[in-house]
Amino acid sequence: MRIVEIGPAPIHEIEYLDAAPGGGSQLRRLPLLRGIVDGLPAELDGLLIASDLQGRARAGDGELRLLGEALAAEYAMLAELEQVPAPAFTGVVLAGDLYAAPGADRMGATGDVREVWRAFAGGFRWVTGVAGNHDLFGGKQEQSRFERESGVHLLDDTAATLDDLRIAGVGGICGNFNKVNRRAPEEFIKAIRRALARRPHVLVLHEGPDGGEPHLRGNPEIREVVARSETIVICGHVHWDRPLVTLPTGAQLLNVDARAVLLERAG
Repeated sequence: MRIVEIGPAPIHEIEYLDAAPGGGSQLRRLPLLRGIVDGLPAELDGLLIASDLQGRARAGDGELRLLGEALAAEYAMLAELEQVPAPAFTGVVLAGDLYAAPGADRMGATGDVREVWRAFAGGFRWVTGVAGNHDLFGGKQEQSRFERESGVHLLDDTAATLDDLRIAGVGGICGNFNKVNRRAPEEFIKAIRRALARRPHVLVLHEGPDGGEPHLRGNPEIREVVARSETIVICGHVHWDRPLVTLPTGAQLLNVDARAVLLERAG
């Protein structure tokens, strides 16, 4: 599977509140972009991909919901208008960091993101992906039960084959392994090598590679490893001014930090 192009203009935007650097919250918009791939499994009409949805959107009842929950609801609304494929034929890939403080007024908040995953698992074909460094899934036993819920495929140094798509994932970031969802840099790289050895069509990371240009920030060691493959690498954690980079070796890097991308087959 190769990404042919991603349209520059959003097909839809979701207004949400995000924590402001000086305190309080600010109003932002989450763009939904449409991309084209050269092929998808017959069971799928689309792949919805997103990460770093660290905000809150106001629901119809006035309550502030996690932005990922709002994305699931808005996508379903667009599907009813026949603007996007039906959720039942859309797979979802989440690259982590889906939590925001209840008032969307505190940067770097960490918390439970199971409801975001469940919002997709409940109506979409399946949902897979990795944890970010701000994501929790309850305690150990709660997370274990959550991972057995229908339609949920949480990856970490593991892989899943969904509708003939081989998807591998490594969650978290490099850093102090005494903190949540972090591992030593050398262990992180080893996990990515193991993931690529499974020859996935898609590799999902939270912390991803740099894009080979100064303004496309990321981890250069990760780029050196993934550049040897021809997989699509989905990542977030830092924002790029454009979502897609194709390395000279053929690997494609799809950065979905604070954006959502819908991939559909050509034609």
